[in-house]
Amino acid sequence: MLGWFVRRRLDAYEREFDYDTSYLRDIYAASPRAFWRFTKFIGLSTYREGAPYDAWFAAKLVGTLAEDCGPCTQLVVTMAERAGVNGGTLRAILAGDETAMSADAALGYRFSRAVLSRDVALGDLLREEIISHWGQKAVISLAFAVASSRVFPTVKYALGHGKSCVRVSVAGADAPLHREQLAR
Repeated sequence: MLGWFVRRRLDAYEREFDYDTSYLRDIYAASPRAFWRFTKFIGLSTYREGAPYDAWFAAKLVGTLAEDCGPCTQLVVTMAERAGVNGGTLRAILAGDETAMSADAALGYRFSRAVLSRDVALGDLLREEIISHWGQKAVISLAFAVASSRVFPTVKYALGHGKSCVRVSVAGADAPLHREQLAR
């Protein structure tokens, strides 16, 4: 009976986001226990407290782009659009154009890039700026966003479900990706 419930939820998710969940189906088929353990990342990946959506989605996109330039990136863009993040801001994040980002998105973007590049000095400065703007909870939210967003594409690729780069669209129009962000 639980298998029926899982299939139904995955079917609904695929329809809602036009996103292939076959890697999740494979995990469940091989080990329901592994599937349920993996779903705990969803809670981590959806935690947002204190951080504005622009900053939070910028962090998620930076993390996702570090691992993926395809369906996972599109999924995050779709979620950001539905949360009300401006299309121009999303295009700017994907293109790596900080000057075209909202101030909140630019701060989340710079912080996440500093974290992923292990630029401790810059990360410390940006962390203090985030704390002064939004508080410690926002730092935690951004940390969880950038870290957890890397898990899903990594697992997909490890299980053989990774896709080569595909076009990512914002509001129905192709959005260029800044290739430097994709360097691993």
